[in-house]
Amino acid sequence: MDTIIFSLLVDNTAGVLSRIAGLFSRRAYNIDSLTVGVTADPRFSRMTIVSRGDDLVLRQIVAQLRKQEDVRDVKVLERDSSVVRELIMIKVMADVKTRRDVIAIADIFRANIVDVQKDSLIIELTGGQSKLSALIDMLGDYEIAEIARTGITGLSRGSGDVVYL
Repeated sequence: MDTIIFSLLVDNTAGVLSRIAGLFSRRAYNIDSLTVGVTADPRFSRMTIVSRGDDLVLRQIVAQLRKQEDVRDVKVLERDSSVVRELIMIKVMADVKTRRDVIAIADIFRANIVDVQKDSLIIELTGGQSKLSALIDMLGDYEIAEIARTGITGLSRGSGDVVYL
């Protein structure tokens, strides 16, 4: 099963998220990741949905999404012709003895330290999923107290498929 990334331009109205999520649920398609945010035009929001499936599933989902009255545009973000990123925040337990080592690992990934306390620090990193997973792996020798991930968001490269409403 392949990972499929959908980029939807939807009306910025109440219930849109629920209707789109319901469509996936009714068809037994799993949502691996979902992000939503208002666009430059406050009448519209962009939804990025990550799911899994083969070509048949992809076609079925696209067809169902295009039928939704709140959906203005549907794109499938291909890895080679789009930019996709995710944000992660990791709270690592680190005292005076281990803090420098944890910061050194964060520096390797060009991550930001966004909070430091006596017993912990929070690392922020934006990038592809493999980069985020690599950071988590490198921090495996330290106690990770909490992780928060935003989910994937993305846009297609260039301006050839921009939809103006």
